[in-house]
Amino acid sequence: MLDVAVITATSPEGRSGANVSRWFLGRAGRRDDLRLDVIDLNRIPLPPFHPGRPPSGTDEATRALAARIGDADAFVVITPEYNHAYPAVLKLAVDAVREEWAAKAAGFVSYGGQSGGLRAVEQLRLVFAELHVVTVRDTVSFHRVERQFDGAGEPVDPAGVNGAAKVLLDQLIWWGTALREARAARPYTV
Repeated sequence: MLDVAVITATSPEGRSGANVSRWFLGRAGRRDDLRLDVIDLNRIPLPPFHPGRPPSGTDEATRALAARIGDADAFVVITPEYNHAYPAVLKLAVDAVREEWAAKAAGFVSYGGQSGGLRAVEQLRLVFAELHVVTVRDTVSFHRVERQFDGAGEPVDPAGVNGAAKVLLDQLIWWGTALREARAARPYTV
């Protein structure tokens, strides 16, 4: 069983992010080969980041986030795209933690307008590479997200997105397991 932190950076207002998160958590929750820890960044009062302060600083919220990231074997980030980038709350959370990210796998579920959040994902790949995180190739993206869910909050193309989620989770479990075994055999240092 793999411990996966699902990090949501969805907007607290609006249905789009809630629909994406609810759908993905429902799909991932059906798997018997992973255990989920949902980290809703809108509920964590992280202080502003200061470059002079060491990562995983002294405040309680940052320590708690660092512990949850440290306990995870892998991550799935659910993010919207705003102005061709990911939201500030996600950048703050990523920068608040340092060593706890290293030598683990991450996957992405994104949403937005025409690009479906893929520009945000490409930026996140660069940031996570700096933190020694292995990102899986396949993603799930919702282009024109407002058209991708019906009135009940269900995907209008369940076969397509459910298949994409399976591929993402299969890759994440492979990489997450391989990296967990490698860290156990030979600790990774940043």
